[in-house]
Amino acid sequence: MFKFIIWGVVIYLIYKFVFELIVPVSKAATQMQDKLKQMQEMQQRQTQQQQAQEPVTKAKATPNSDDYIDYEEVK
Repeated sequence: MFKFIIWGVVIYLIYKFVFELIVPVSKAATQMQDKLKQMQEMQQRQTQQQQAQEPVTKAKATPNSDDYIDYEEVK
């Protein structure tokens, strides 16, 4: 009879350990992996958009020699 009580307590403790610690931790880990994948996809989209817009901004960024003002040190 005493063995059944001990086995019951052991099984109950294992059950509580698995469903209160291991299962939530694994769920949190999968959620974090999903969020990390989403962030990486967003970052890739942003870099692709920036690369698509980059040639336009380079054409505008070339300064003319008329626009340059010489620097003179004032004492």
